[in-house]
Amino acid sequence: MQPEPAFLLHKRPYRETSALVELLTLHCGRVRAVAQGIQRPGSRSRGRLQPFAPLHVTWVGEGELKRLRLMEGHGSVALLAGEGLLCGLYANELLTRVLPIELPVAEVFAFYTTMLEALPRPDGRSGALRRLEVAVLEALDGGPRFTDPEGSELDPQCRYLLDPATRAFVADEGGIDGRTLRLLAHGDWAEPGLAGPAKAVTRAALAPLLGSRPLRSRELMRQLVEARLGRER
Repeated sequence: MQPEPAFLLHKRPYRETSALVELLTLHCGRVRAVAQGIQRPGSRSRGRLQPFAPLHVTWVGEGELKRLRLMEGHGSVALLAGEGLLCGLYANELLTRVLPIELPVAEVFAFYTTMLEALPRPDGRSGALRRLEVAVLEALDGGPRFTDPEGSELDPQCRYLLDPATRAFVADEGGIDGRTLRLLAHGDWAEPGLAGPAKAVTRAALAPLLGSRPLRSRELMRQLVEARLGRER
C-alpha cells in the first residue's frame, strides 16, 4: 500500500515492547493496529508516534487489528498546552469512541487537521471543535435536522431542544431560540456569538453515540475551569 496520512488517537502498551494504537487515517478512517517494538528504548519510531504529530503509515493484515510496517513523521507536531491540549485530547477521545473501524471519513480527517492548527489560539478553539463534531455527526448520519418533528421550519420566536431520537427540534421554553438555530442551520458554527448554542446542539446530538460512559477529557476540562475560577477568587 501507499503511505497513508494519519494521526495517533490513542496508544497503550501491548506485551513487552509493543503498543496497541488507534489511528485516524485519510482514506481508511479509524484504524486499529499493533506497533511492534515501539516501546523499546532504542526504537527510532517511538518519538514519532505521538499525539497531534502528522504521520505517514502503512500496515498489513486482513482483520480489524493490523500490524504497522512504516511510521514516518510528515510535518511538525502541534504544540498544545493547557486548555488547547485538553481540547485536542477531547477530539481524540471522541473519535476513538464513536468512529467505526475503517469507515472512510476524509472530511473528518480534514477538519481534524484544521482543528490542530486552530487549537493553539484561544479564539479559534470552539469553532474548530464544533466543525469537527458536525463532520463526525454527518459522517455517521447523526447530524441535527433543523426542523420540528413534522419537518416544518423552526419559528424564530419559539425556543427548542434537540430530540436525539428523531434529530429534530421540539418546542421547549428552556431551549434555544429558533432564530439562533436557523443561523446554525446555515453553517455558522464558528460565530463567536453562537458558541454556547452550538456546543449545546452538538453535545445533545453526540449523546446517543457516546452512551452513558462519560468522556474523561470533559472531566479534565471541568477540573481546569474550576481551578481557574478558584485562582480568580
